Amino acid sequence: MAAPTTAETTTEPPASARWRVRLRPMVGLRLRLLGWALALLAVASMSTVVVIRQVLLNQLENRITTDMQQEVTEFRRLVGGQDPATGRPFGTNLRAIADTYLLRNEPQDGEAVLIFVDGRFYQGTADAPHDLVTDPTLVARWTALTDSLYGQVSDTPAGSARWLAVPVTIDGAVRGHVVVAEFGAERRAEIDRAVHLIVLVCLLVLVMVAAGGYLAMGRAIRPLRTVTETARQIEETDLSRRIPVSGSDEVADLARTFNAMVGRLDRAFAAQRAFLSDAGHELRTPITIVRGHLELMGEDPAERADTVALVVDELDRMKRLVDDLLMLAKAEQPDFLQPGRVEIAELVHDVYVKAVALGDRQWRLGRVEEVVVWGDRQRLTQALTQLCQNAVQFTGPGDVIELSSTAAHGRVVISVRDTGAGVAPEDRQRIFERFVRTEHGRQRAEGAGLGLAIVAAIAHAHHGAVAVESIPGAGSTFSLALPDQGGSRP
Repeated sequence: MAAPTTAETTTEPPASARWRVRLRPMVGLRLRLLGWALALLAVASMSTVVVIRQVLLNQLENRITTDMQQEVTEFRRLVGGQDPATGRPFGTNLRAIADTYLLRNEPQDGEAVLIFVDGRFYQGTADAPHDLVTDPTLVARWTALTDSLYGQVSDTPAGSARWLAVPVTIDGAVRGHVVVAEFGAERRAEIDRAVHLIVLVCLLVLVMVAAGGYLAMGRAIRPLRTVTETARQIEETDLSRRIPVSGSDEVADLARTFNAMVGRLDRAFAAQRAFLSDAGHELRTPITIVRGHLELMGEDPAERADTVALVVDELDRMKRLVDDLLMLAKAEQPDFLQPGRVEIAELVHDVYVKAVALGDRQWRLGRVEEVVVWGDRQRLTQALTQLCQNAVQFTGPGDVIELSSTAAHGRVVISVRDTGAGVAPEDRQRIFERFVRTEHGRQRAEGAGLGLAIVAAIAHAHHGAVAVESIPGAGSTFSLALPDQGGSRP
């Protein structure tokens, strides 16, 4: 009896749940940014409130001091003056001076003026917040003064009070004392009410900034959601999607960077697909040839020898093809080059000596510049040798092949010129692609059409370029252009 089997069933979450999962990181980022902004704004606002309150309190203390000094100054002006009631000088009549002063004085809120004559309290301003004369210790301290003195009382029912006590001297003798007291509780309460109003305004501003900032940050990070959604939708088979970019801020830079990355991936995957397609196409032919001849190989020794020779030749061709393909694939790797200082004159001379053995041609060494570049000497030798090999394939005995180099405008150009068949205008760009051979080249060239592609890969790895100028029937000039860094590392 077969055991029952169980299968896991998975249910896909609804669209709303998927959107919540996708948006949760963005909402979290928005709230974190907004939280930091509000925290900084709150700290700045509270610091401002504290500073404003302290400044107002300092101004209040200075104003109280000024008001007390002003009251004393006004009293002193009457000493030695004339009594307005009689028109005669006050003389030593301190009581008359006090009556005149109190008659003219209009005390401010929270202000009290107390006048002592001969050590006893004589009279003071009305409506004082608190009668300080009831404190005998304080009165005794005041009436014993021979010089001005500031002080403060903090335990009155009306709150703390600052006072200024000044002795009144007439004819060289202390006749009494004037005490000006300021109760600043009401003024401080006004300051506290103003500060409370400022705090409420700051809280209102925080609420408005929170609401507006939440909406503004949502618009600001919207491209990030687009990046996330585009990244989720991109697959290996569809790298054509791009993010719409507008503006020049950091988010726009991120979108541009993402688009550039996707573009590079698209080109890399396209190159990979082309590589696999081309490699499969090129390798299929020799494999078919080898298999067909092996299947038809008979017992005749001569026939077996011919078949083995053919198979070995096809295997050698496959090996060259695989080596070229691996070299092109390695051209995409960072360690493809092993750069160093390269003397161009020495490089061209060495390639010329090696190239003479490639074919019976009229080899020439043209003008060679004495310059230095930063590059991989072996790879550059490989590229120039391939250009010489290509020139040999498309020329015949007696044709001229010339190597030369020039330096101008920050570039070093190494040229291989020949007087061979030339390249048709429609083929001048295609010949540097992989597995591309022109109709004329199919009849004369050997290989799979990877030589010039290898040259282009080496040029691009050096941040240079390869180009061709040709007149069909009159010859071609292949140029390898390299940046001239004067031998300094780029």
